[in-house]
Amino acid sequence: MMIESKLAKSIRALLITMPVVLLAACGDGDDGKDGVNGTNGTDGASALTKVVTQEASEACPYGSTLVQAGVDANANGELDAAEVQSESSVCSAPSANAQMISSTAQIKFEEVAAPLSNYDKRQIMVGQAKVVDGEQEKALDVGYHILARSGDRFGDVVFGQLVDKDGQPMYGEDGARKVSDANEHTSLLPIDDKLFSVSQMESRPGAMFLMELNQDQTTGELSVKNMSQIDQSGVDGGWVHCAASVTPWTTHLASEEYEPDASNPASASSMNEYMGLVGDTNPYFYGWNIEIEVSEDATTDLNKHYAMGRLAFELSYVMPDSKTVYMSDDGTNVGFFMFVADTAGDLSAGTLYSAKWNQTSAENGGAADLTWVNLGHATDSEISDYVHGSSTQAALGFADIFDVDTENCTTISANGKTECLELRSGMEKAASRMETRRYAALTGATTEFRKEEGITFAPDRNKVYVAMSEVAKGMTDGAGDIQLTENKCGTVYELNVATDAVNDTAGNAINSSSVVKDMTALVAGRPVSGEDPQVAGFEGNNSCHINGIANPDNVTYMAGHNQLIIGEDTGSGHQNDAIWTYDLDAGSLTRIQTTPYGSETTSPYWYPNINGWAYLMSVVQHPYGESDGDKDTGTGEGRAYTGYVGPFPAKAE
Repeated sequence: MMIESKLAKSIRALLITMPVVLLAACGDGDDGKDGVNGTNGTDGASALTKVVTQEASEACPYGSTLVQAGVDANANGELDAAEVQSESSVCSAPSANAQMISSTAQIKFEEVAAPLSNYDKRQIMVGQAKVVDGEQEKALDVGYHILARSGDRFGDVVFGQLVDKDGQPMYGEDGARKVSDANEHTSLLPIDDKLFSVSQMESRPGAMFLMELNQDQTTGELSVKNMSQIDQSGVDGGWVHCAASVTPWTTHLASEEYEPDASNPASASSMNEYMGLVGDTNPYFYGWNIEIEVSEDATTDLNKHYAMGRLAFELSYVMPDSKTVYMSDDGTNVGFFMFVADTAGDLSAGTLYSAKWNQTSAENGGAADLTWVNLGHATDSEISDYVHGSSTQAALGFADIFDVDTENCTTISANGKTECLELRSGMEKAASRMETRRYAALTGATTEFRKEEGITFAPDRNKVYVAMSEVAKGMTDGAGDIQLTENKCGTVYELNVATDAVNDTAGNAINSSSVVKDMTALVAGRPVSGEDPQVAGFEGNNSCHINGIANPDNVTYMAGHNQLIIGEDTGSGHQNDAIWTYDLDAGSLTRIQTTPYGSETTSPYWYPNINGWAYLMSVVQHPYGESDGDKDTGTGEGRAYTGYVGPFPAKAE
């Protein structure tokens, strides 16, 4: 792909076009007579120059600059391929990170110290990185780069501004704009010759922004070219957009977390202002996955995928087969879910499954074989009709789906509630999607997980990784499928993908080659105890050991480098949340980023190669907002950060 660089565009914009004049060579001669005035001729064609930045090659390992020249014969102001009369190429000089690294090299991180001083606890600190290739090492010049902070203005757009369904800014009772500091997942989306980013806010209503980014071809650094607010009115608005992922077909797959409990009709009343309603907003409007497709002209197309079910979505992760999706459910007494689409690259129809934990060990965070309960097939359009109503039926409410406390009801525990429910006749499909967790519990799937968070996949290891923020409550109450020892510092689990065909619990084949078959604790936090004291100076501020994870949240995998990235969302576990790498070869943790007081690390997501550069996206949510609010100076420290760690050299295929 050829991308015209910023320098090249600047050169082209400054070029002065001149008519072409042909000169005949001649010697000195006698002065001629004055001639008569001739008729005006037509304007000559313009000479144009075009400068194009080219990717690395064997001849030019750091890329090159191609200079083309010619005559604008068709007068369209552009130098077309047929008009090029000459060209020359100059190899580019190396920058600190520019050269792509070999297929055998790995990126490793130097540890950044846990912040101890008041000054360090207010900073974003990043450990240095290096490339290791056998006995050779090369230091990299990486750091934390800010794309935008909440409240920053880009033209007429305020980053983090909450708007109503008509796109009008929302204001608080004090007359101030409602600007969210809950910046969350921010993606990178290469679309044709442009680079876009969708950034979402974990708020009610949930805001989304589209950024077009500049990428410096020499340094790899990113910056915001322009920004727009994404209109979500066509999907009833957004709700608590937590983590997200990028699909194999380069769309942004957003989440809606902590779905309103539809047994309470007023549970979505916080959306009334957005919707412009006096009555209650339908709770079934929220708790879905939203796919955002970005076009090169910076337009967006949004779809809520009702076929995938309704949960407290932390994250949905699409496997490389473009059909199988793993979905985490954040809360107490929740499930683990898998969706298998009918067609690769199309999430609008498919079959939904819920995992059953068949415990094989209670040691060190536990282990289990997983089997899958089939919750049935559905399409987006079918479930949308249940949610919104249609010409042939009214929208469904909770009481249309379930009877409560009847003689034949079944007692279940789901999302922190114990209740006795009876499914109404013919409501299986509606319940499977509109009340996915409750229906899963009724069908015998496991709904005992606690705060299930991020998901990622390691293609070179054929393993899935899932973070459990805490091992507690339904996982440790001594009843049901999961019976483990409490660990409030959390655990990251490793799941093996089956290499042979898998059936569901009813014996029917699952139409996927990416079904996980087991789940084993991989790395766990270390609650502080008298036998395991903190490092000197950290006692009292951290209930989880300062040199271990605390409440793991989002995870991502650095393919080819064998590094699992683990972000934290912790309150008392660590005073300052951190991002870690877990070296899957060495089995060791390295702290690579720390964040200010009261922050949450969100959005860590690895992009291995965008035009020769790699990036670790990293968002710092609500500084001073989760704890230590008294330390906020009120001088803008509390504004969230959206940015990335890097740039890194991409790895040769």
